[in-house]
Amino acid sequence: MELYDKIKEIADNDGVEFMGVADLSPARSFIQEYAQDLLDEYPIAITLGIRLIDDVVDQLPHREERFAAVNYLNTYEVTNQRLDTVSYKISNLLQKEGYHVLPIPASERCDDERIAAVFSHKLAAHLAGIGWIGKSCLLISPEAGPRARWITVLTNAPLETTGTPMEESCGECNRCVEVCPVNAFTGKEFRADEPREIRYDARKCEQYFEELEKAGEIPVCGLCIHVCPHGKK
Repeated sequence: MELYDKIKEIADNDGVEFMGVADLSPARSFIQEYAQDLLDEYPIAITLGIRLIDDVVDQLPHREERFAAVNYLNTYEVTNQRLDTVSYKISNLLQKEGYHVLPIPASERCDDERIAAVFSHKLAAHLAGIGWIGKSCLLISPEAGPRARWITVLTNAPLETTGTPMEESCGECNRCVEVCPVNAFTGKEFRADEPREIRYDARKCEQYFEELEKAGEIPVCGLCIHVCPHGKK
């Protein structure tokens, strides 16, 4: 069995719905902003995605009700845990095959100033041809819109790429920009050679969640996920 097929078998058995392989070199300058020289040792990314439960996402407009907020938060965390588990299974396989491998956790902040992880899972999925990065700075796939969580396994294994970056298909739609309660998005389209801050002010989201907590509410939003028409298909 080919190495890719072994990885795919692990992913399928763990309920992964999206899988791709990306060559990271086209986005080297962007990645180095966050991960420095990570690509020197790990030039290939395996991207994995699991769709969120639609009926849970559809309750987000009622997130002021405790059940809707708790249910979404639980779905979000459980999906991240599932992705972390399968990424380590794949990492163990690659290590046994003699390759370097670095699993990147599904949801772990490494830069408090930028409010960012060490690596962009969405960028890896985009480079693997699974979707495009929308005006919400979320990965939008034709099958699930932004209603999915992603994880990445970095490696030097000689895997063939599964696709090329998908063209942006948001068009004139600005629903995610307009629905944001703190106007965190500028509506500017994604470009790999531009910093995230041109499109998204993460500090505004951070402060919004802090205010919800101070008010005794559960810090949940996700309206940009709910409103996207690509996720409602």
